[in-house]
Amino acid sequence: MTTPARWARAEWGPLYAAVRGPLRERRWRAVPMAVAAVCLTAVLHVVHHQAWGYGFVQDVGTVRAGDPLWLALLRTPLSLFVPALDLPVWGALAQILLVFGVAELCLGWKRALAIAYLATLAGTLYARLGIRLGPDAPLGLPASDAWVVDTGPSAAVVGLAVFLGLRYRARVTAGAVIAAMVVEVVLKENLAGKEHLAAIAAVLALCAVGRSRQRRSRVRVGSGSGVPPSQS
Repeated sequence: MTTPARWARAEWGPLYAAVRGPLRERRWRAVPMAVAAVCLTAVLHVVHHQAWGYGFVQDVGTVRAGDPLWLALLRTPLSLFVPALDLPVWGALAQILLVFGVAELCLGWKRALAIAYLATLAGTLYARLGIRLGPDAPLGLPASDAWVVDTGPSAAVVGLAVFLGLRYRARVTAGAVIAAMVVEVVLKENLAGKEHLAAIAAVLALCAVGRSRQRRSRVRVGSGSGVPPSQS
């Protein structure tokens, strides 16, 4: 086996093994949530580009930091599936199908959606905090960003990709995603890029909490068996 093949197997082998079985047995039936999310995104995209549907999608799925918090929280779940108007919709559809699909196979649809929502919500709340801090603060944002339309699955996709990379030991992949988001902020200095970093921070915190619980559980098991934790 060549060196690149060994590296790929070490990096993606556990993730591939988790995905291969369910997908081979059930094919697209194994990812109903991802398929439904793709369909919902496509429908919202078509409706959003109609004169009669533009206002409806704006009312139910468009989030701005300048909106009342209760309204932003109400719209945030659907905002994941409203593609940004200035980006090609096929990009959003491909991201959802691939990353949401892999996450659904590995984590189950409920957990995958929960992490996707956590990442998106982290970006939404960060925008409010950044505007309150102001442009002169290290994490601050200009007041004009309060009226930037904040929709799309990108924060959720980034968060899920990092979570899966860390959970299945694809650490180089997770690191590459994080590095790409940092480069995006350095080069573009836009709201979306900073929200992606907020999504990553939320997922890293979630992973840290999970690891802490696992360590405490191992310590309790070792203590209960009478074997010192370091020897168990």
